[in-house]
Amino acid sequence: MAIEFGSRKETFDNFKVYETMLDGRPFKVEMGKMCGLSNASALIRYGETCVMCNVVMSPKPREGVDFFPLNVEYEEKLYAAGRIPGSFMRREGRPGERAILTSRVVDRPMRPLFPKEMRNDVCITMTVMSLDPDCSPEIAGMIGASLVTAVSEIPWNGPIGGVQVGLVDGEIVLNPTQEQRKKSDLALTVAATMDKIVMIEAGANEVDEDTMLNAIKAAHVEIKKIITFINGIVAERGKPKIDFQVVGLDMDVFHAIKEKYLDDFKAAMDTDDKNVRDAALLPIMDKIAEEYPDLTEADLDLVSYKMQKYVVRRWLLDEGKRVDGRGINEIRPLAAEVGILPRVHGSGMFTRGQTQVLTTCTLGGTKDNQLMDDLTDEQTKRYIHHYNFPPYSVGEARAPRSPGRREIGHGALAERALVPVLPSLEEFPYTIRCVSEVLSSNGSTSQASICGSTLALMDAGVPIKAPVAGISCGLITEGDRWMTMLDIQGVEDFHGDMDFKVGGTRKGITAIQMDIKIDGLTLDIIADAFEKTKKARDYIIDEVILKAIPAPRDHVSKYAPKQKSTVISVDKIRDVIGSGGKVIQKICAECDVKIDINEDGHVFILGVDQDNVDRAMYIVETIAKDPEVGAIYKGKVTRLMNFGAFVEIAPGKEGLVHISKLENRRVEKVEDVVSVGDEVYVKVTEIDDQGRINLSRKDAMNDLARRNNG
Repeated sequence: MAIEFGSRKETFDNFKVYETMLDGRPFKVEMGKMCGLSNASALIRYGETCVMCNVVMSPKPREGVDFFPLNVEYEEKLYAAGRIPGSFMRREGRPGERAILTSRVVDRPMRPLFPKEMRNDVCITMTVMSLDPDCSPEIAGMIGASLVTAVSEIPWNGPIGGVQVGLVDGEIVLNPTQEQRKKSDLALTVAATMDKIVMIEAGANEVDEDTMLNAIKAAHVEIKKIITFINGIVAERGKPKIDFQVVGLDMDVFHAIKEKYLDDFKAAMDTDDKNVRDAALLPIMDKIAEEYPDLTEADLDLVSYKMQKYVVRRWLLDEGKRVDGRGINEIRPLAAEVGILPRVHGSGMFTRGQTQVLTTCTLGGTKDNQLMDDLTDEQTKRYIHHYNFPPYSVGEARAPRSPGRREIGHGALAERALVPVLPSLEEFPYTIRCVSEVLSSNGSTSQASICGSTLALMDAGVPIKAPVAGISCGLITEGDRWMTMLDIQGVEDFHGDMDFKVGGTRKGITAIQMDIKIDGLTLDIIADAFEKTKKARDYIIDEVILKAIPAPRDHVSKYAPKQKSTVISVDKIRDVIGSGGKVIQKICAECDVKIDINEDGHVFILGVDQDNVDRAMYIVETIAKDPEVGAIYKGKVTRLMNFGAFVEIAPGKEGLVHISKLENRRVEKVEDVVSVGDEVYVKVTEIDDQGRINLSRKDAMNDLARRNNG
């Protein structure tokens, strides 16, 4: 019955809360109250972290595409952490690097479980609305995305679960707290189904393969509990999966083409040169297009893809043969060079077959640190790694575009691999930026970036703890049969089932990224990949990287800024800065340097000329330290009096050299010995009760002469 004026109370009859525990912290799922027009929605509460998860599918397939159009979006709202965005508009803009990387981490395990033939747009959105630093929003978002997709009517062969794993004091810790993450030697994210591992993402401080495998095993045990929880919710309120319109190639036509042109495809693909292969395939595809005029351009692309995939997989599985004729565990020809670009601070080029990456290293001051405007506790980032993939690297005739998710992801992977070996800020007081330019690409450019960046860092004089190398491992499966192969090139990556990327030193792993196209990996496959990539890393380090540059250079480039750092007492910061910044501005102007002072007393001095940097450091340390009787300073004469000269030993610190202390002889006039502006060495002889400083030029000269003579 309609109400003339007013309203009935909404009761949300379908609302329900599902609860469990995730590593000792409450994990709640709220459904049936919010976002009623999505295909499925849930508010995930993990501790006090809240992530709104939604999934939506278009009712009709997208026309003209030969792929499944899935979008996974992870949104960070700064209000979740009680912050106002730092941008001019004071609102969130395009996703930051962390949000993009999290989107990729959720996308990679979920995508292979969707039907490959489906062309309906699917969008999964995870919005972080409240942040508890101890309870990962990434894990809450991944579990929530899996849950809503499993509950919805969208076809999907899930669910999956995910956990983070740390290594604290040698002990494996699941979903570590904020404090535990700070001390952890491992930042591992694992996603899995009930039976198989579907995604691995890791950064580590040279963790050995056995420990890494044990961490993955521990993660899978916990993930099975999460999946059981999700399955319980699906059983209660899951919707029947809908049928979808299959859009694709007529398989009868494809089989006819395969029967006629298989030998032609094999002959064209039997080469180690990507350009030769592509050129040989063109006339074959022209013949097929002429013979089958009803095939669209998308159909022809699919024919080419399926034929190449068939050839590659049959060669590998049936004959143990690779497209380029290599052995299963043979790496493509390798080369490494350093010092290629004369004016940059460091450069290194790494070549693996037709994959080639040139990395440059640039050193800057601490003010060059990247400012972070996301939900992490990090306000700045000292090491920055960027990866560029220009179209010419794959022979495409188009203009370069701004970095996409792939470029950001590959740059972050290389960054993660190298951070564990970088020197501390105290050891090497520089901001470091590496840029990897892909010059040519035929697979594994991200791993070539790791190798090229190691070369560039060593060439720049960055005292890294150990060289890092990266290598990929591929996989081909068929039923219960499987085989792995080292150093996959583009065609093997494209048509294979796995790209298992591992970066590390001789001591252990520093980074992992695993991409798969199947429903998951067994622990046996992962262990096999670890073993092969370990041997390959050691070989690349010993036989290629260290042959090009045996150790980091013992100096930075003459074009690099020279930098020194020190720590002063916090109560002396005001003295160094001076009233209105007069003191620090004077030092910067006189010495042609830049000076950064942190609140904790760390001082960083940056300049082109080493002597100027040393001079500025001397002045700062002089200001920050109270003068001591017996200490010798180099100061400037500021005033002349009948009875002596006043000398400034540091900005704001002045002392008197009595006329009797100017020379080792009798002095009639002060002007006969010194003038205003002269720089002289003086020794502190006395500091009276009122803090007045008495200096001696002759004592300083005598002491310095004795030092020089003996």
